[in-house]
Amino acid sequence: MSKILARRGRWSAYKLVLMQAAVAGGASVLFFVLWGMQYGMSALAGMIIAVFPNFVFATLAFSHMGASQSGKVIQTFYWGEAIKLLLTIALFCIVFAGFKVDFAPLFTTYTLALAVHWTAPFLFNKKTG
Repeated sequence: MSKILARRGRWSAYKLVLMQAAVAGGASVLFFVLWGMQYGMSALAGMIIAVFPNFVFATLAFSHMGASQSGKVIQTFYWGEAIKLLLTIALFCIVFAGFKVDFAPLFTTYTLALAVHWTAPFLFNKKTG
């Protein structure tokens, strides 16, 4: 039963990550079409910085479920959040140090992906008892 709960939670988290990738990817394509390769690549970098750490978090945080593993659940959520934060910082450092990026498209797609995450409770259908 706990594996089913973990799988269900992981799938919900992956749906959120996919939604973030779709919105930020669409914005990246829009930047590419309207303003060219440099803006498109900068927007893509913003998408990767936002989406990849959330994917890693979802994978780690939902690796354990169930009342018998409550300590592991809490521990993996803390570790997942710490790794997500460190990955985000590392990706920003890599992008700023190693690539010529335009800030507006990078931060626009990064913010769009985060906005999807913040509005997720309103986007997903909730089943009521």
